[in-house]
Amino acid sequence: MTFTELSNSIFDKTIADYHISDNVDTPINNPYPEKTIEYYLYLKNWIDTVQWHFEDIIRDPEIDPVDALTLKRRIDKSNQDRTDLVELIDSYFLDKYKDVEVQPLAKINTESPAWAIDRLSILALKIYHMRQEAERTNTSKEHQEQSAKKLKVLLTQREDLSTAIEELLQDIESGRKYMKVYKQMKMYNDPNLNPVLYGKSSN
Repeated sequence: MTFTELSNSIFDKTIADYHISDNVDTPINNPYPEKTIEYYLYLKNWIDTVQWHFEDIIRDPEIDPVDALTLKRRIDKSNQDRTDLVELIDSYFLDKYKDVEVQPLAKINTESPAWAIDRLSILALKIYHMRQEAERTNTSKEHQEQSAKKLKVLLTQREDLSTAIEELLQDIESGRKYMKVYKQMKMYNDPNLNPVLYGKSSN
């Protein structure tokens, strides 16, 4: 099984597990051993899945403003957790390929493997929910057909992205490309870097 086959199968399982209760407050029940790559992939997609539904909820035009602010805070934390986990998955790849001899003309990729895996995780969610729309029976035939067309594109996109990720991993493993990971360094969550936050602390 390739890495993307493993990832896609875990993402599909995670999404199915979440939708048993379909509730953003459902505790995660990660079935994989801690600190394994499978564990991190499941956790990554669980975070994405919960956030997907956060984003649905906050767009309710009748949401209470106080509830919306609370939810915005949860989305902010989810975004940070997502970023931290992507960097953790990249650490897995850095360790895996640490002994590879980089070729003299090796190139760097525009994104790291884990950020590409992040896109794959979101694609799994798009596919799941677009399939739901294509199979809904309380909508027009036009809606079902349009959703089915979009689903077909998303499935092709997942196939292409999976291929591209596998090629990237092969290039890194052979030394034709090398990894270089930059931390996201998000500033708005840091009380020392967000002027609104450090401005308050100095008053």
